[in-house]
Amino acid sequence: MLGLLLLVGGLLAGYIVLSQTLLRRARCRGTAAVAGKTAIITGGNTGIGKATALHLARRGVRVILACRNRDKAEAAIAEIQQTTGSTDVVYMHLDLASLTSVHSFTQTFLKTEARLDLLINNAGLVADGRTEDGFGIQFGVNHLGHFLLTYLLLERLKEMGGGRVITLSSIAHRWGHIDFEVSRYSWQFFQAYCSSKLCNVLFTHELAKRLRGTNVTCYSLHPGIVRTELSRYVSLWQKVFIEPVAQLLFLDPEAGAQTTLHCALQEGIEPLSGRYFFCCAAQEVCAKARDDAMARKLWEVSEKLCPGPGPGPRPGPGPGSNNNNFYSASMKKQQQGEIGKRNKQIISLFPISL
Repeated sequence: MLGLLLLVGGLLAGYIVLSQTLLRRARCRGTAAVAGKTAIITGGNTGIGKATALHLARRGVRVILACRNRDKAEAAIAEIQQTTGSTDVVYMHLDLASLTSVHSFTQTFLKTEARLDLLINNAGLVADGRTEDGFGIQFGVNHLGHFLLTYLLLERLKEMGGGRVITLSSIAHRWGHIDFEVSRYSWQFFQAYCSSKLCNVLFTHELAKRLRGTNVTCYSLHPGIVRTELSRYVSLWQKVFIEPVAQLLFLDPEAGAQTTLHCALQEGIEPLSGRYFFCCAAQEVCAKARDDAMARKLWEVSEKLCPGPGPGPRPGPGPGSNNNNFYSASMKKQQQGEIGKRNKQIISLFPISL
């Protein structure tokens, strides 16, 4: 009997601790006028992304759902339209596991959309395997695809005034590890996930430095521990463990979207560009997540791994521009060959990737 009481007491104490830390809730109080602005949300057809899209659509934002699955995107659009009355929610195909797809998406967006005010790098996954370009799937999708997407859209963000780049990371970044000298890689999905989330924080840290003197700001964040489809690619035995815990303890996507919305809508946070947020407030991060040299090197390596960007942000072509064919078939073939060579040279850089 005493043992049972101790067990129940321990579980209750653990739940209280979790509810006050990892499962803590907050509400976005941002009141910025955003009607008529345009937002891209990667992975906006499910989970936190869909909840974010719904809130922004309700406030009059034109929302681009940048997703891989058309059927899910169209279902999400129908739900958002029915809930908010907005007809300004559209789907554009984007597969972050393909750098070619990232280029194709940005070309289409820059030709068809006149403005971009919010880029919300929301999509993420936990899975084994490789991307189309040969990178570890979590590094490729969670970091590298978003790196290239942001890179190619920066000039359009600068044109609008007050643009923001918001990248969803995780508290798991604390357990991430980037070793540029290691000659092995790991397929252990949790370690790879943590390391990709550390990349998100370091990317935002370096991006803020490169955006100084512009009117664009950037933020990374931990949304909380949320019930999403993040684990849809893991094995059955992993789901058997994850799903019951998620249903019992995790936040719903509505609660999980609040810090994203805070970073998108809160006025006066511009001086906090580059910072990491949780529960709608800036938080301190561990030393490795604010390491200037590591952040700079990650940026430089990411540039080398991506086809096309070159040594600095290049202006995106505007609507009607004839300068849109910068990723032709012949160029693609040439660059894929270059990527193969670079991958052999850089295969030692990330235990999470190649």
